[in-house]
Amino acid sequence: MELYHNPRCSTSRASLALLKEKGIVPEIHEYLKAVPTAAELRTLIAMLGIPPHDLIRQNEDIYKEKYKGKKLSDDKWIEAMVKHPILIQRPIFIHNGKAVIGRPPERVLELL
Repeated sequence: MELYHNPRCSTSRASLALLKEKGIVPEIHEYLKAVPTAAELRTLIAMLGIPPHDLIRQNEDIYKEKYKGKKLSDDKWIEAMVKHPILIQRPIFIHNGKAVIGRPPERVLELL
């Protein structure tokens, strides 16, 4: 079990707390410190079953400044997330080859 986590995000912290309440201590990936590669993001996106654009946090300033209203290819959205990892939705919980975005936090429990 893995969690792509931002400790500064209250939703990410709440998701981690829910998992710990269930006795689960996932492997933590602080994706802002250790940025996922394009290949890792493609794997995450496939596990989530969504297009890359749906993994983008559209309320971030960098999105509003550089990407809002643009029609990019999947590869270009992935490239944007590698360059600006703050754009990646969080948290992402992975279990048994499936993944879910923990928004709201209780969604992480869906994979248990």
